[in-house]
Amino acid sequence: MAPWVEELHFPHLEIPVTISHVGLVMPSGIVPTAPGHTLYLSNLDDIIGARVFTPTVYFYPSHALSSDRKLVMEILRNALASVLVPYYAFAGRIRETKNGKLEVFFGQEQGALMVEARTEMALATLGDLTVPNPAWLPLVYFCPNEEPYRLINMPLLIAQVTFFSCGGFSLGLRLCHCLCDGLGAMQFVRAWAATAKAGTLITNPRPCWDREFFKPRNPPIIKYPHIEFMRIDDGSSLTMSLWQKKPIQKCYRISPEFQAQLKALGQPADGKFTCTTFDAMAAHVWRSWVKALDVQPLDYNLRLTFSVNARQKLQNPPLKEGFYGNVVCVACATSTVSNLVNGRLSDTARLVREARLSISEEYLKSTLDYVEVNRPRRLEFGGKLTITQWTRFSIYESADFGWGRPVYAGTIDLTLTPQVCVFLPEGGSDSSGTMVVCICLPESATNKFTKHLSMILDSSHENC
Repeated sequence: MAPWVEELHFPHLEIPVTISHVGLVMPSGIVPTAPGHTLYLSNLDDIIGARVFTPTVYFYPSHALSSDRKLVMEILRNALASVLVPYYAFAGRIRETKNGKLEVFFGQEQGALMVEARTEMALATLGDLTVPNPAWLPLVYFCPNEEPYRLINMPLLIAQVTFFSCGGFSLGLRLCHCLCDGLGAMQFVRAWAATAKAGTLITNPRPCWDREFFKPRNPPIIKYPHIEFMRIDDGSSLTMSLWQKKPIQKCYRISPEFQAQLKALGQPADGKFTCTTFDAMAAHVWRSWVKALDVQPLDYNLRLTFSVNARQKLQNPPLKEGFYGNVVCVACATSTVSNLVNGRLSDTARLVREARLSISEEYLKSTLDYVEVNRPRRLEFGGKLTITQWTRFSIYESADFGWGRPVYAGTIDLTLTPQVCVFLPEGGSDSSGTMVVCICLPESATNKFTKHLSMILDSSHENC
């Protein structure tokens, strides 16, 4: 019988990649923009946390059709050119306007960037392809001398197809987060894949830009303190212990049975509220992480942040179908180190639940107004863990370009942002709710984290 929590391992290797061709892909038809035109980005789109590229990789094993490299590139390139007609924003560029506000603009010779690459390695030499490995980073393309977090004048979609000696290939994507959140990215990839598979443009739903829907109010009405953006000088040992030496990435397979046990343990005693799987898992990972890092002092307040999809919160008016922009708010739970280390899981799960449920239509509007007035300029890491949940994304189902589902689809390297934890769906067709948790820790803390993560009952006096 498989363990409820299984530590996953990946090989430390180097992937020598040779770039064969780099070229721009333009929309294949008429688009409603022209050089000199601009597109408005909402304050959810150009919030400081969205000013990044999200790198992902998809692996496709050898297939009768995928052995023809020229044909693979032709199918992917032609489908991308077709999809860029309705998703024309991905052919533009980002620039800064007054007060640091970003917008999409269109000029000559822009388009998405597509890269063809090859390696003499076979996919089998990469080890377990279900475990995200920082060594896969050469499978996504970075421009020569590209600065970290650079967005200005960058292609907003960068795709690298790397062919392996066995006949398989990978698709490494970097999408600008300013244009789409996770659900929006899945909508775009699904359209690209469906178009490649069918040989004709398929968009279901039809994409909708409509970022003016989220324009701030005049005058602004900020109803909440928005501690998720607050700058905090970290008075704890947490940040220093993470950044002093480069942390290592650890991954764990979490069974549905373990998740169910945590969820049951996270239910409040009075039964007034329901603890979700995310509430319980986020609380358990946060507590285990803080315990493993031995954070001091015990009376210091730590933060847990995570994104909440606000689409269903919008009723007046509702969001148009096909909208693929950012519709997420950052929820924030706070707790002292002492309460995390010594309290009950149900207490921490309650904090997560309250933060999650605090996101409302009015909270979203207040966020838009807060960013308009204050416009945070830097990412705040002080005393914070950020959890990103990908388990609800149809990332595997969305990425069948005609060569079947990828054997892996997801993130690559978290060590560049070591205070980010990702919950991933396992890719197997029979995974049935199995989750993969990826997190970063100093090497000295990994054994302690594994121990705490694997235990449902520990020294925190939990009761069944």
